[in-house]
Amino acid sequence: MSEPVVLAEHLERRFGDLVAVRDVSLRVEKGEVFGVLGPNGAGKSTTIRMLCGLLDPSGGKATVVGYDVAREPEKVKQNIGYMTQRFSLYEDLSVIENLDFYAAIYGVPRKQRRRRLDEVIATTGLEDRRKQLAGTLSGGWKQRLALACSTIHEPPLLFLDEPTAGVDPVSRRAFWERIHAIASEGTTIVVTTHYMDEAERCHRLAFIFKGGVLDIGTPEQVVERRKLEVIELEVDDVRVATEVLEHAPEIEECAHFGHILRVATRDRDALDTVKGLLEGHPVQIRSANPGRPNVEDAFVSMVREAS
Repeated sequence: MSEPVVLAEHLERRFGDLVAVRDVSLRVEKGEVFGVLGPNGAGKSTTIRMLCGLLDPSGGKATVVGYDVAREPEKVKQNIGYMTQRFSLYEDLSVIENLDFYAAIYGVPRKQRRRRLDEVIATTGLEDRRKQLAGTLSGGWKQRLALACSTIHEPPLLFLDEPTAGVDPVSRRAFWERIHAIASEGTTIVVTTHYMDEAERCHRLAFIFKGGVLDIGTPEQVVERRKLEVIELEVDDVRVATEVLEHAPEIEECAHFGHILRVATRDRDALDTVKGLLEGHPVQIRSANPGRPNVEDAFVSMVREAS
C-alpha cells in the first residue's frame, strides 16, 4: 500500500481545560475526496487546522504530504491548499489581482504564473469577471474564486473547511462537480461539512462528535454498519403518531417529510415495531413503504448513542 497523503494517530488538542479534539486517528489516500462530518462544535475545524500546520497538537502525531505537522509545519503549508468558509479573499482587489497575489504567496514562478492564472480562470468560469472586485461577487462566485486561489499552485492536497456554508444549492452542486474534477486529476481533498447530502458525495467519511471519531468508512459502509431499517408512513393522525413514536426507545428517528412520517429502527423490523407501538392508540396507518437508510440516518443514530 502506498504512503498515505494524511496519516493522523491519536491526535488531541486542548484549550485549557477544554478538550476540543480527542484521540483522532485517520488515514487519507491519494486521490480521495475524504469527508470529515459532524455538527458545529464537534472538532472538525480544529482537526483540520492541526493537519494544516496551523495549530500544534496537544497530543498524538500526524504526517501530511510526508511532513510532520508539529516539527515541519511550514513544509506542510507550502504543499497544501486551504480554503475556509470565509473564503479569505481581498475584497478590494479584483478577481485577477486576488489570483496573482495568491500565486505569488504560494511561490508560483513568475514564468509559469500567467499560464496558471489563465488556466484557473478558464476552468472556474471567471473569464468575464477578471476585473471585477471580489467584494462585489455573489456568494457562489466568491466560492469559485476562493477555490481557484487555493489551487493556483497545484497542491497535491487540498483542505476545504465548510466550503459551502451560506452558498445556494445550485452553486453547491457546481462546486462539488469541480471538486471531483480536481480529485480525478490526482489531487487529494479533505473537506469538512455538516451537510449530509454533501457527505454522500465523498469517497470516504470520518464521523466526528464531541471531538472524537465515531466511525470511518465509505458512505455505504457507515450506513450498513448501523443496521438501520426505515419505513415511510402515512397516518390519519400525525400528531398522536409522532408523540408515541419519537419518545419510544425502540425508535432511532421519527421525522416529518411533508405528509410522510419517516421512521427508523435499528436491529429490528421497522413496520412491526411501529405497529406494536401504535397499537391501542387512535391512529390508523394508511400506507407504509420501505425507505433507504442514508448517511443522515446513520449519523443521527450514532450521535444519539454517543450523547
